[in-house]
Amino acid sequence: MIKIYGMHTCPYCDFLQPQIQGKEDQFQYIDIGQHVQNMHEFMDMRDNRPEFDHSKEIGDIGIPCFVFEDGRISLDPADAGLVEYDGTSSCSIEDHKAGKKGC
Repeated sequence: MIKIYGMHTCPYCDFLQPQIQGKEDQFQYIDIGQHVQNMHEFMDMRDNRPEFDHSKEIGDIGIPCFVFEDGRISLDPADAGLVEYDGTSSCSIEDHKAGKKGC
């Protein structure tokens, strides 16, 4: 099973939701904003793993983050067989106000 650390307010993370829906046997989504324990688990990884060095250098959080059963960590959705958010479908102000997913 692949653990995905993300947050519901992150459009990159939100974009993954339809892709993993119904695949709970393959993916476990962990919302780091849902509980302090989730945030602590993620921050411990982020603070201590070199996979996050570039994200920290450019001021990114480093989510979505994929943790594989063998302990490998990736920030690339393709490594988990998922499609990355490309930002081509921009949101309008009305979409955002209406709570459209990913906006």
